[in-house]
Amino acid sequence: MTPEFVLEIVQRAVWVSVELAAPLLVVGVTVGLLMGLVQAATQISEPALTFVPKLAALGLTLAVTGPFLIDRMTTFGRAMFEAVATVGP
Repeated sequence: MTPEFVLEIVQRAVWVSVELAAPLLVVGVTVGLLMGLVQAATQISEPALTFVPKLAALGLTLAVTGPFLIDRMTTFGRAMFEAVATVGP
C-alpha cells in the first residue's frame, strides 16, 4: 500500500462526506437564517419558531435527497471493499 493510494482513499472519503453533508447543511443554514430574519423583524423570540421549520425542511430534504445519499454511500463502500481486496503483500 503506497502513500499515494492512502491519500487517494482519504481524499475520496472526504469528498463523499462533503457530498453527503452539503444538502442538509445548506438547507439548515438557509432556513435558520430566514427564521432568524423573521424573528428579528417581528421581535418574537420563541425557540420553537426556529426549530419546527428547520426540522420540517431537513426532513423534506432528507426524503428528497435520500436515494442519492444512499447511492453515494453504497458506491463508496463497494469501492472501498474492492480496494481492500486488491491490496496485497
